[in-house]
Amino acid sequence: MSRFALIKAVLGPIMRLMFRPQVEGAEHIPGDGPVILAGNHLTFIDSMILPLVCDRQVFFIGKDEYVTGKGLKGRLMAWFFTGVGMIPVDRDGGRGGVAALMTGRRVLEEGRVFGIYPEGTRSPDGRLYRGRTGIARLTLMTGAPVVPFAMIGTDRLQPGGAGLPRPGKVTVRFGEAMEFSRYEGMDRDRYVLRAVTDSVMTEVMRLSGQEYVDMYASKAKEAA
Repeated sequence: MSRFALIKAVLGPIMRLMFRPQVEGAEHIPGDGPVILAGNHLTFIDSMILPLVCDRQVFFIGKDEYVTGKGLKGRLMAWFFTGVGMIPVDRDGGRGGVAALMTGRRVLEEGRVFGIYPEGTRSPDGRLYRGRTGIARLTLMTGAPVVPFAMIGTDRLQPGGAGLPRPGKVTVRFGEAMEFSRYEGMDRDRYVLRAVTDSVMTEVMRLSGQEYVDMYASKAKEAA
């Protein structure tokens, strides 16, 4: 049994009891081949719930600090996150975004599932913010379809993304797969990248019901 299967078998029932996830549209995730799952990001537990509600293992980028903690807590976090598919990347500095993009490309070229939050960071206030164009570059470079998804209710269980989450009900809603083969070879055209990204974010907004803000979440945090 793989570590992912073990974690899902052991923690899956506990997570379901604690968060009672209602999953809608999971049939839109292809059973094989590369696929990008792109969704909103409300709080820390999003990255714990998403891998456990998908039949296929979801690989995603995470802060390297999640796997470098000290003591028993640090070792358990590293064991869990790397087990469910997190790939630690140092995203600070000028090369962090390039490293994340290349990691996603490698996962997709291996025919796997790559999860991404196009906002780039957690929403500071529950609204949906402008997507960064890395999602568009990934789908255009690899030809992988994009399945949009929405996390609904996780911010009520873990406000601010800190502390232990409260028990409660969450919904994970997947939309129909989107493909952008008509833009093949245009992964360096900034207008195409923005159009593709915005179309994905429009679907995420429709699925989540969130208010949309046409600015980057990181800028909103800096202004707060």
